[in-house]
Amino acid sequence: MWKIAVGFLIFAGVAVYMLSKAGDVDMSGNEHGSAAEHAPAAAAPASASK
Repeated sequence: MWKIAVGFLIFAGVAVYMLSKAGDVDMSGNEHGSAAEHAPAAAAPASASK
């Protein structure tokens, strides 16, 4: 059981090290409200008239 805990700690340490070396990594999750950047809605296709 202790081997699982040690393995997890080593894995977590490596993951934190790699994320710190990766540069600007945003781990804040989804953005809502005015802070979120939304792409403009695509124009609706013209429906065919009969």
